[in-house]
Amino acid sequence: MTAVPESEPFAFNPFTPEFMADPYPHYAEVRRRVPVHEHPGGFWMLSRYEDVLALLRSGLSVEQRNVGPGQFRDAYANAGVTDEPRQKGLTLLDRDPPAHTRLRKLVSAAFTHRAINAMEPQIRALVDEALARIADAGGCDLVEELAFPLPFTVVSRMLGMPPTDNVRLRKLTGTLMRSVEPTTDPEVMQAVEAADAELSELVGDAVDWKRRNPADDLLTALISAEDDGDVLSRDELIAQVTMLYVAGHETTVNLISGGALALLRNPDQLELLRSKPELEANAVEEMLRFDSPVHNSRRITLEPYHVGGYEIPAGAFILANLAGANHDEDFFGPDAEELRLERENARRHLSFGSGVHHCLGAALARIEGRVAIGELVRRFPALSLDGEVEWNGLLSLRGAARLPVRV
Repeated sequence: MTAVPESEPFAFNPFTPEFMADPYPHYAEVRRRVPVHEHPGGFWMLSRYEDVLALLRSGLSVEQRNVGPGQFRDAYANAGVTDEPRQKGLTLLDRDPPAHTRLRKLVSAAFTHRAINAMEPQIRALVDEALARIADAGGCDLVEELAFPLPFTVVSRMLGMPPTDNVRLRKLTGTLMRSVEPTTDPEVMQAVEAADAELSELVGDAVDWKRRNPADDLLTALISAEDDGDVLSRDELIAQVTMLYVAGHETTVNLISGGALALLRNPDQLELLRSKPELEANAVEEMLRFDSPVHNSRRITLEPYHVGGYEIPAGAFILANLAGANHDEDFFGPDAEELRLERENARRHLSFGSGVHHCLGAALARIEGRVAIGELVRRFPALSLDGEVEWNGLLSLRGAARLPVRV
């Protein structure tokens, strides 16, 4: 990135070609110069590991309606986007306790470790099929052939979804991903709301079908989930299934593609993983740390919040810069900007968040990453890049849109 003189004001600016190509030098500069950053765009940003961890565990709000007067609230009003909770406002990701506590308890009753671990044989079979196709072709776009279809298919099979227009479903979830982006663009906001409405209708039809055709799957388990007589309403069911599609596969796409790219750009670590397959589990943690599938997470203050000598006022929108915190030299050491698969504290990364909103699907993502990346590097000893990486243009869910490789 182009250096900004120390004497000049410095602001987080993700809208440059250099940032899109590699945001980490910019994150390092933000962390060093303005670790508690009041941005001229109307939000705050934290980027040091300890500050971000404390924020995630603080119990601050995630509900958009709690944002105070200012640029973010004005943008939603100008876009004609309602504050009334639609399906996306009913998910675990968008609710505070006690509503969040209730929803998580009910969803966790269905989304068990047993159900997740039972998916590994199917995950291995899907990976083997994808790698066989890639071998026959001699190369591919790794996002299109492996990183995207694997988690999408896994989530669909876990849920037991009826025959669905998967092409349309993928397009809608791709649009809905932008709901976690720090945007004030009215066109984007309106597109997200339209996608949310259409996706809710599509998933609602699946929920109704599953009520008539129960089976041994996650969607049936969610319908049946009960806690002392409490069950998920139809709207809540639709919201959680939508969340599982968006959060459950889009982030894993970034883990698989980002992990593979990190290894290809660090051939010594690639060879280390090939020679020591017992490193697989820790390698996935280090890949999660090195290039987080989710770069930012939001929190909203309900009262003044004190951090680093600053007082952030009530109603403020705060970005927790997970990706920057994962590269904090004060926590991960002087080589924090490097990929090192044997890093002892790699699992302390913040890529799955922390506190009450810790990622519900973390265990499933770890399995998918471990199997997909482990088998990929073992199957193809000549694996290499075959062109330029294309990025998806997102900030919070930054990842590769295209990753050409040859085998």
